[in-house]
Amino acid sequence: MDLTEWMNIKLTDVVGKLEESILNGFNLHTEGGLDMGGRHNIYDILDSLLAVLFPGYYTNEKISRNEMNFFLNDNLRHISFKLGKYIKQVFKYHCPQQDKAEKCDCEERADQALVHLIESLPQTHALLLEDIQAAHEGDPAAKSIDEIVLSYPCIEAIATYRIVHQMYELDVPIIPRIMSERAHSRTGVDIHPGAKIGSRFFIDHGTGVVIGETTTIGRNVKIYQGVTLGALSPFDKKGNPRRGVKRHPDVKDDVIIYANSTILGGQTVIGRGAVIGGNTWITKSVPPGAHVYNRSREEIVKPKHTT
Repeated sequence: MDLTEWMNIKLTDVVGKLEESILNGFNLHTEGGLDMGGRHNIYDILDSLLAVLFPGYYTNEKISRNEMNFFLNDNLRHISFKLGKYIKQVFKYHCPQQDKAEKCDCEERADQALVHLIESLPQTHALLLEDIQAAHEGDPAAKSIDEIVLSYPCIEAIATYRIVHQMYELDVPIIPRIMSERAHSRTGVDIHPGAKIGSRFFIDHGTGVVIGETTTIGRNVKIYQGVTLGALSPFDKKGNPRRGVKRHPDVKDDVIIYANSTILGGQTVIGRGAVIGGNTWITKSVPPGAHVYNRSREEIVKPKHTT
């Protein structure tokens, strides 16, 4: 095969067919569609947000105490400028699709969402400090706080979640999922931005964890690798996707869920202080303080002892 001849003759056919498919398909990257310069610009903003929350850990250089105010001010201005533009784009792109073009001021909503996110960063940082402390107390292998922040994948996953959850709550489209899926690809932890997670949350090891959109998790919960908090079925009896309903379980305070356990269903509640053993499959509620584990391939539920 003569590659030069192929490029001069056949490649033009491929280009024409691909162009037709792109222009007649989704609106991304066309005049009437959404063009955010690709996912990597959003990744860069997420990295900047993580650097603001963890100066010296997610930055290329150490930030001294004397430099902290300037560093935060400079970076937050940069973030506000760039992220503000993208939030306005996604609001404007989605409003006509949701028949809201005449009812809502997209730019005003975008500005409010951005301001809320930036103003919530001190609270977000405080929550993350509790998560980090829970990791330090809950993992005997942890030698220091620095080791946890620098090397534990759960910190990046949880920090990303706490950022994007703020945007999700304000109905910011697309951007929260782009950011959460970047954390998923880097850490192996998949937390939907819509999940509601309390303070002192620790994911040990992390790989393969999945937490669905309508999951609620209380305070001081610890889960291990491979845990799924998912839906019994994403479809109703007619085969339509279940949207706008509770599909994922509730996990109350002080619960421990060991590796590779699967807990499914919007009506499933794991009671406070329960311990879920590894490799269990749960589709019914578990009472407070109970221990659930597998023995001889049968699920055993052991109620909490009373005195």
